[in-house]
Amino acid sequence: MSTRVAEHKQVVRRRKIDQLSKIDKFAQRRAQLANSALRTLAELGYARTSLREIAQNSEFSHGVLHYYFRDKVDLITYCVRQYKAAIVTRYDQVLATSATPDELRQRFIGGMTLSLRRDTDMHRLWYDLRDQSMFEESFRDDVREIDHCIERMIGRIVSLYAERLGLRLAASSRLVYALVDGVFQHALLGHLAGDERAAANLPVDLGAILDRFVISRSA
Repeated sequence: MSTRVAEHKQVVRRRKIDQLSKIDKFAQRRAQLANSALRTLAELGYARTSLREIAQNSEFSHGVLHYYFRDKVDLITYCVRQYKAAIVTRYDQVLATSATPDELRQRFIGGMTLSLRRDTDMHRLWYDLRDQSMFEESFRDDVREIDHCIERMIGRIVSLYAERLGLRLAASSRLVYALVDGVFQHALLGHLAGDERAAANLPVDLGAILDRFVISRSA
């Protein structure tokens, strides 16, 4: 009897492992497809992109894309979520490895300025998707979740910066995020329009926000 029980447990265990393996492979495939689709999505934007259009500009067929993603909304949301998660991870590393307040400030501002130049199309796609969410209820919750994730990231950075200076924030992290986001989007618009001053002015504007909202604890 004990032998049969042991054999049954082994069968159940193997089935669970097989199921997890299939789930893992499905997730890996989705990530691979999303990475391939990002180029077309970032270039054309939400309104001008369909699954068929993405398939025509990638090595994957329309049928394969449709198997792994319900529709365009599912794919675009997955792509942006994946990219923004990578950004949050990048800045979490900045938080973990910056030894001084000045280093934290420089790496935060420098990282955002570099990202503006290097990841222009992806940032454009994010703002496009965020604007579309005001009309498309189907992915509004996803966009809000991503936005809150970025807000928390900015909040952690400015809070730690103030703490290491022995100071405090003069406003909520929500307000600071709104200002940082507004300044970044404004710089992005200028950069896309060919204004060379846009990226050059971004560090100045971000620094001004930090200086304005990090104040003495007694103030």
